[in-house]
Amino acid sequence: MRRLLPRRDRLTAVVAATAFAVLPAATPAHADAIRAQQWGLEAMHTEEAWQTTKGRGITVAVLDTGVDDQHPDLAGSVLPGRDLIGFGAGRGDEHWARHGTAMAGIIAAHGHGPGRESGVLGIAPEAKILPVRVILEGKDKARDRARKSRGTALAEGIRWAADQGADVINLSLGDDSESAHPEPGEDAAVQYALAKGSVVVASAGNGGEKGDRVSYPAAYPGVIAVTAVDRFGTHASFSTRRWYATVSAPGDDVVIADPDRKYYQGWGTSAAAAFVSGAVALVRSAHPGLTPAQIKKLLRDTARDAPEGGRDDSYGYGFVDPAAAIAAGRSLRPADLAAAAAGWDKRYFGNGPDPEGGGDDASALLAPAAGGLGILTLAAAVVLWRGGRTSRSARDRGDHGTYA
Repeated sequence: MRRLLPRRDRLTAVVAATAFAVLPAATPAHADAIRAQQWGLEAMHTEEAWQTTKGRGITVAVLDTGVDDQHPDLAGSVLPGRDLIGFGAGRGDEHWARHGTAMAGIIAAHGHGPGRESGVLGIAPEAKILPVRVILEGKDKARDRARKSRGTALAEGIRWAADQGADVINLSLGDDSESAHPEPGEDAAVQYALAKGSVVVASAGNGGEKGDRVSYPAAYPGVIAVTAVDRFGTHASFSTRRWYATVSAPGDDVVIADPDRKYYQGWGTSAAAAFVSGAVALVRSAHPGLTPAQIKKLLRDTARDAPEGGRDDSYGYGFVDPAAAIAAGRSLRPADLAAAAAGWDKRYFGNGPDPEGGGDDASALLAPAAGGLGILTLAAAVVLWRGGRTSRSARDRGDHGTYA
């Protein structure tokens, strides 16, 4: 079994995960109960990375369902954004900005209260979030309408974020349905963003138990595609295994903030992509002159726990390590930005899919696109409020709010 944490820390993490304090997180006395469950912070060596930077000066565009800029853990860190949907649930509604707020929190939450000891911390707590609403929550009644009438929102959002100077573009969403296939407009938008200097990060997909179908935008050239692991470094069974996997990151039992001011545990490759987006923010803050291609290579070269052979479709090149990437980046000089836009020049972007991966490859995905806007890839599992936790089977049923 692959392991990321020393044995003593693993045991501590397991206890925290099975015995929640689940009390109102706004109460300072309970802050440790929430923070102790943020196992991803320790696993990603954030304390070491924070000795250099906490992301100051970096803007991360979150293309999602919107972000609650009034959440106490994000207040003051969310820039004016853009809504490319224009309808659906609004502030105060149950199905407004939940997924997007969760992702923004993983990336750049700064906590709240005295000494900011309450709430959650993001990987890059001094970075800014640029929200771009390109998709609706799965339970939003207007979801079908948006899929039919706003199919180009993702491509438009990527271009708009790049034009605003976003250093990182987080795409914790994807389409891995049977009809998924590369959309020229989205591919072109990704290449446009890369050429403008924006690093593009996307979730690999949650199809690991459903055929490992190719997910877009993760499979577009130049994208940093992220798979999910649990607190022990084991590949999460739901995480898609495909040739485009770049690195892995925490994606199971992840603490997430919500507009309802409660905190939940969630799982999904969207959370993993948000962790890596925060890691990229740290690297960009430390080395602002590096190109997207250089940063992608840095993450690959410095990843921990590399699989046998150096790479596979479950873990990519290994577990992301922003502290190691920051250290290695000191020896690099900025490269040619134009080289970042790769285009469709070959079938596979890694060693090709694992033999046991299953699923259709990109050349077989010829059916019409399923609405263009894709699906979200995070499921909220447990509210850290009332006590108890659910089994994975309950999570799969969406008993506690499924986003996908």
